[in-house]
Amino acid sequence: QVQLVESGGGLVQAGGSLRLSCAASGRPISGSIVAWFRQAPGKERQFVALIGASGGFTNYATSVKGRFTISRDNAKNTMYLQMNSLKPEDTAVYYCAATLVFNTRSAQDYSYWGQGTQVTVSS
Repeated sequence: QVQLVESGGGLVQAGGSLRLSCAASGRPISGSIVAWFRQAPGKERQFVALIGASGGFTNYATSVKGRFTISRDNAKNTMYLQMNSLKPEDTAVYYCAATLVFNTRSAQDYSYWGQGTQVTVSS
């Protein structure tokens, strides 16, 4: 089993930046695909970004491409989401997730989830 814990969320004005962290415990995540998802009230959980096991492959949702950067530090068993140029529509609960299967943007394919961290972007 692996446990994931997000941190770094908060309130920020439009145009600002936040850096989310996701710390894993229980087992290393070095061999897994890790991803960030987000969910706003009344909306489906939405893919944000993923990164391959070695960190050499990344994939982003169109809505965040060029603004967000996903990274990982396997030595620290932690992954990150650097969010720049934040917009009010980025407001959501952000979740980190991991899968041992394959690169996928579908939330239902991820086996391990954090509890979420709230990101609120004000106008």
